[in-house]
Amino acid sequence: MDVSETVCQEAGKSPPLLPDGVCANDPGLVKQDHSHSPSSPFFGDTELQSVAPFNRKAGGKCRIQVSVILPVYNAESWLDECLKSVLDQDFQGSIELSVFNDASTDNSISIIKKWKVLLEEADIRVVLGENYSTHPGGVGFAKNCAIDQSSGEYLCFLDSDDVMMPQRIRLQWEANIKYPRSIIGCQIKREPAEATERYTRWINNLTHDQLLTQVFTSHGPTVIMPTWFCSREWFYLVGRFNEEGKGTPEDLLFFYEHLRKGGEVFRVDECLLLYRYHAQAATNTVLEETIWTHRVLFLEERILSNWTSFTIWNAGKQGRKLFRSLSPANQNKVTAFCDVDKNKITKGFYIYEESKETSKPRIPILHFKEASPPLIICVKLDLTDGQFEENLSLLNLKEGVDYYHFN
Repeated sequence: MDVSETVCQEAGKSPPLLPDGVCANDPGLVKQDHSHSPSSPFFGDTELQSVAPFNRKAGGKCRIQVSVILPVYNAESWLDECLKSVLDQDFQGSIELSVFNDASTDNSISIIKKWKVLLEEADIRVVLGENYSTHPGGVGFAKNCAIDQSSGEYLCFLDSDDVMMPQRIRLQWEANIKYPRSIIGCQIKREPAEATERYTRWINNLTHDQLLTQVFTSHGPTVIMPTWFCSREWFYLVGRFNEEGKGTPEDLLFFYEHLRKGGEVFRVDECLLLYRYHAQAATNTVLEETIWTHRVLFLEERILSNWTSFTIWNAGKQGRKLFRSLSPANQNKVTAFCDVDKNKITKGFYIYEESKETSKPRIPILHFKEASPPLIICVKLDLTDGQFEENLSLLNLKEGVDYYHFN
């Protein structure tokens, strides 16, 4: 199997998008006869009904079903396991691995070139692009480059420090056929197991409805980025990843835009990814305050703009911070704070001292049983031995209608 080596010379300048049906490593760039381009997605019945897998050997027709999108930056410690997991996939359709090496300074490129031989022998096409500058363009840039140089009908995202289970592509591809406007995720196994235990429980156990209602929490997307799988057509309808570089939550911004476009979220309820936690992870470079700002703006846009009044559950630090972060119009909609803490309730009011108004706003503080919905809840889940969850259940409210979590 041939290997295409494409180059993105400068960070911030993505390579030209290959037309639909063009395989990057075919002599002469042979174009297939596809009537719909990726930039104008189409979900016709014929395409949605085409569910039968076919042999990995794409042959002369050059039709790739799934492109594994793999951005790489200084990943030599994990690449062997990561690339072996691509080789071990049990999906019987055609697979392409699209790797973009974003100015790595370690031995990553040598490891990739070693594995390309094994992958080609298994009829997995390899497309390799590189950023030859001295500065990495960032995660969003590298993902966009890897997607642009790929040709698969579906995109399977993979981080270079993670490991796929053998059935991942097959099961997520089957799900995406059924739900073409969805980002498809899966359950994960955390490595090491004791890292971020609350987060792992949350991401693995959200109900189908909560995949959409709990998109405002500090945890971020309700299916994590390294588990994403979607069609190329849907990806380009939503747009590209933000390329502002280090410190940008490009996955969160793309996820929000996906929801704005009417996208849905589906999770395959099997553990299909080993998700590593380590100090060098790119997610550790994103500041909490940056994520907070985006979350508040999205909450105001999607929920608070439709409400005339609401209560904030938590009269403490997080609840007051949310209040101060809201636009003046939405601050005026807050009728009360509510809490369980007798000391806070006894105070009677929260006075917004930072207000520019002559008469500082005084927001009542009530016992949670006296609160009127709808509510924005700023209490962390899974931290009080079930006491908060029990209190919430006493109110007989419906999540996504009467309340949303912003914890």
